[in-house]
Amino acid sequence: MTAIYIGVMTGTSMDGVDIVAASFDPLQLHATLTLPFDLDLRDELMALTLPGDNEIDRMGKADVALAKMIGQGINQLIEEHNLPRKQIKAIGSHGQTIRHRPEHGFTLQIGDANMITEITQIPVVADFRRRDMAAGGQGAPLVPAFHQALFQHDSIHRVILNLGGIANVSLLPAGQPEAVYGFDTGPANILMDAWCHRYTGQPYDENGNWAAYGQPIRSLLERLQSHEYFSKEPPKSTGREDFNLDWLDEQLADWRNDVEYMELEDTPENVQATLLKLTTRAIKKAIYRSGMPTGEVYVCGGGAYNSHLLEQLRWRLRKHHWSVQTTSVLGLAPTWVEATAFAWLAMRFVHQQSANLPAVTGAAGYRILGSMTAV
Repeated sequence: MTAIYIGVMTGTSMDGVDIVAASFDPLQLHATLTLPFDLDLRDELMALTLPGDNEIDRMGKADVALAKMIGQGINQLIEEHNLPRKQIKAIGSHGQTIRHRPEHGFTLQIGDANMITEITQIPVVADFRRRDMAAGGQGAPLVPAFHQALFQHDSIHRVILNLGGIANVSLLPAGQPEAVYGFDTGPANILMDAWCHRYTGQPYDENGNWAAYGQPIRSLLERLQSHEYFSKEPPKSTGREDFNLDWLDEQLADWRNDVEYMELEDTPENVQATLLKLTTRAIKKAIYRSGMPTGEVYVCGGGAYNSHLLEQLRWRLRKHHWSVQTTSVLGLAPTWVEATAFAWLAMRFVHQQSANLPAVTGAAGYRILGSMTAV
């Protein structure tokens, strides 16, 4: 009887909750579902990523509301696809990160696992990051171990690039499982989406068309790149605490005050083009510094559908003949990679197997990640 695991992911972009039902060895997706956020809940989750008034009460309410949404979504997935409940071993729920402070040794994801279990009557594995942090790690990124298990090749160097709110890379040297590592390179959709919504009213820049209409502003790019995160050496991870619209507004105000000569007009579309270049330049730097001379880049996450961004990556990586494609070529659509990773993490917990990569997170060693809420 095939064991099925359900993975649930809601990322930094907060554009919805992705749910998959998967089995492994070999990988098979049995069902998928994306739930759009209620706008009030999304706004509250966004607000909770930064300090504010009455945070504990507000967090508690959001914790329950998100859990109910996830639990009901899982039941919907099971019913719509007639999944056999007896074969579902566990749910791996990442929850919504509302604070990630590895420099202080803590991270916080909400979406109450107890409530999800009560609604679904299925065990839930959650709180994946803190065990790694307790061992001195960043608690992120966690997906490189999954990328290694699924995508590493014996003779071809590969990079798995996740373009969610934050961009992260899994660097998979050919035939060297001990050499795998990865880290967050910096912002991906988190700033571009917010800037696009402010000036166009659209939740994101479809296909990167708006950014393609603009031109990057060199002096602004240099200011944005001066953020201390870009000069840190891995292991490292980041989030909305470091890169958000308030930070961008501060940088823009300082830049406008300091700049002596503006080489391009200060227009919203030129700022958007600059944000896209900020993302692609950090990714290029990570790949070129990996020590892998050439290979294949496979993109997942919502940014995989930004055709202009992928074109810019191809252009930037052309010198060393890196190819850039989406993970669809490898048999897993970009939308479902991260949710599938958390189904895999739940499977690893059930089998009491480690799931972190110390070389990625900086933890003192391999650890079994998560805790289970039993039925």
